[in-house]
Amino acid sequence: MIPAGSVFAFLAEHRRALFPPETFADMYAPVNGRPSVPPGLLATVVVLQALHGLSDEEAVAALRFDLRWKAACGLGLYDQGFDPSLLTYFRRRLARSSDPDRIFQTVRAVVEQTGVLAGRTRRALDSAVLLDAVATQDAITQLIAAIRRVARQVPGASALVAAHCHAHDYTDPGKPKIAWDDEQAKNALVSGLVTDALTLLDHLAGQDLDGPAAGAVGLLALIAGQDVEPADDSDGTDGRWRIARRTAPDRIISTVDPQARHIHKSGQQRDDGYKAHLAVEPESGLFTAVALRPGAGAAHHEAAVAPDLLAAERGVLQILADAAYAAAELRATLTDAGHRLLIKPPALKPAVPGGFTLDDFGIDAGAGTVTCPAGHTVPLAATGGRYQQRRATFTRLCAACPLRDRCTTAKTGRVVTIRPHHDLQAAARHQAATDPAWQDDYRRWRPMVERAVAWLVARGNRRLRYRGTAANDRWLHHRAAALNLRRLINLGLTHTNGIWALKPITA
Repeated sequence: MIPAGSVFAFLAEHRRALFPPETFADMYAPVNGRPSVPPGLLATVVVLQALHGLSDEEAVAALRFDLRWKAACGLGLYDQGFDPSLLTYFRRRLARSSDPDRIFQTVRAVVEQTGVLAGRTRRALDSAVLLDAVATQDAITQLIAAIRRVARQVPGASALVAAHCHAHDYTDPGKPKIAWDDEQAKNALVSGLVTDALTLLDHLAGQDLDGPAAGAVGLLALIAGQDVEPADDSDGTDGRWRIARRTAPDRIISTVDPQARHIHKSGQQRDDGYKAHLAVEPESGLFTAVALRPGAGAAHHEAAVAPDLLAAERGVLQILADAAYAAAELRATLTDAGHRLLIKPPALKPAVPGGFTLDDFGIDAGAGTVTCPAGHTVPLAATGGRYQQRRATFTRLCAACPLRDRCTTAKTGRVVTIRPHHDLQAAARHQAATDPAWQDDYRRWRPMVERAVAWLVARGNRRLRYRGTAANDRWLHHRAAALNLRRLINLGLTHTNGIWALKPITA
């Protein structure tokens, strides 16, 4: 009844070897006896839950009624399993432990013992958008929700709200009763809500708060300023505000999950949630590292997260990635480490459509000169500015230049700007455009990561079930562990005499 070669059949035979009691021993106090439900059983359920994309209630229901789940977890026919809340407690214990990702690391240790990655030195990097578990809120909803949270979580704040905040009845769970198609009425409401928020913050200033109370006040301070701006002919001191005609960088999109963000994966794809950052061995499809981060912010960009994905690797690798990973600092770091890079460089945009790009200029950073396509040579200025760039100015030479129409539209002439590691980036663009071996390897191996991304988000798993970066990062590691285990089983995973190995599957 249990399909041979399935994850269920494998766990039925090998779950105790995969998750022995000592794997989770540090999560439980030895003086309090054994846990009511063996952690190995809970880990097995978590793996199956992540593999099939189920909620806690759905996973426990499957454990009670699905014979495959019972066999995989070693339960009898009439065994009722356990309450779904135990899965929540188990995840909390994992999160508080010294190794929150131990299920992923356990499967990774199996991968290493099988030797399936031996000699396979390619790593493909990519990211995938994962949608958040909450509704995106507008500015008015967030202001009201943030004030309510302060009233609930800060000692004495509810009395302050009742005494000083009058733009809305914050005990009323409904929306403010105004004419929502009346712009003046809406602006008056926004002005009142912002004034209430600032008044509340002023009364709470200087208080010694910690934990949820400090978090609630900090969230209100962010919400009060991110989506509003002074009204016309106002500097804000007169209490007149309106919804800002722009989107704040790193905007909080919900008070229910303050870490979720707007995500612009491309010019056309716009979502709300988080990004899953992945490192994959493209031939086997195994995840070698994963990380979940907020979907916006320089610290969470693909190029910033990539070193973390590769930190546990040993030896020289061939790194495959798209243009999101083409930052000069990352390229320099990986090059210095000796890796071979197949990172697609972004296309240069000419100042004039069809005109000259930066690569059409002869740039000699060592000599400190730049020569334009017309043959004019000018010096590079000293390094300066936020990005430590250097500039070469052709202004006086552009006036009578016959190539001006193909070079610049600026009235003052062309200014060429280069940043650190320019030579490295230029060499990468040249190699990607002219090296057939580079192009063949990139076309062959880079698309394989899309297969892993498709496995990751299948069965509705693009939509997250949890709130916050930490909880969703745990889920991502469990999902990757489950997918890796399934892939190993399909490759013939066996356990004999205490050794994990791959046995070729014969027809």
